[in-house]
Amino acid sequence: MTEPDPGLFGPASVTWQMHGDPMMWVAGVRALYLQALHPRAVRGVMQNSDFRQDAWGRLMRTAGFVGTITYGTTDAAEKAGARVRKIHRLLKATDPLTGETYGVDDPDLLLWVHCAEVDSYLQVQRRSGYPLTDAQADRYVDEHRTGARLVGLDPDGVPATAAQLAAYFVRVRPQLAHSPEALDVDDFLRRPPVHPLLVPARAVLWRRVATLAYQSLPPFAHELYGRPAPSPAIVDRRLRTTGTLLRAIPSRLRWKLPPGHIVHAMARLGPGSRPTPYKLKRQAAILDGPGRAQPQ
Repeated sequence: MTEPDPGLFGPASVTWQMHGDPMMWVAGVRALYLQALHPRAVRGVMQNSDFRQDAWGRLMRTAGFVGTITYGTTDAAEKAGARVRKIHRLLKATDPLTGETYGVDDPDLLLWVHCAEVDSYLQVQRRSGYPLTDAQADRYVDEHRTGARLVGLDPDGVPATAAQLAAYFVRVRPQLAHSPEALDVDDFLRRPPVHPLLVPARAVLWRRVATLAYQSLPPFAHELYGRPAPSPAIVDRRLRTTGTLLRAIPSRLRWKLPPGHIVHAMARLGPGSRPTPYKLKRQAAILDGPGRAQPQ
């Protein structure tokens, strides 16, 4: 009998466990805020899509891609990566100041998008109380070199530890700016267009998510956007409070929302594959020894 395919990461990975956490939605919005600060990268998005009209669709497609490569079969993940690479090969962007035309599959731009996502996922989760040791954080960054390969990057040129990820942001900082396109993304995330009946929900729910995602950005991002942010201690407290509230929602309800990647993965691999932070705590206890497996 053939063993079920665990996919590219599998239940033993940090990625498998962490991506089942509801704070990933806040992290995803943070990634959009951060990605928009690279003028060439955000220009590629804005010139090749009607961002304002299809921003929700773009967000869901990104979530679907992350879900597929995390919880899907190896074949499904590889096909998802091939589709992304094919689309990127066909898209170009033009610098309005110089007239230069460049491909959105430029490795430097792909690396920026990748690092902004990984940093956002890792920062929001850890600051909101998700239990990761420093060693597990490094494992997570290293595991995501697999995702980098899928979008067309050479994994050897992608940060493999949290320290390397931080060093990357120091190097790339001079290339970042609050461009007109970043202003458009910022404006959309703060006030996304919705049906009139959903305006109250936008004010109560979305605005809080977007505000928290923005507040969790690194200091250089706040400087570029030009808006003050609360102290990191206040933001951490808000992240932990939000994480506690969202994690109180039963996972069996959260995971039934479309597209249901986790439910499908558990049906394929059995109930033992259920993502839970407690598995990471146990791993840390085994690897680090008594008294050392503390949440960061």
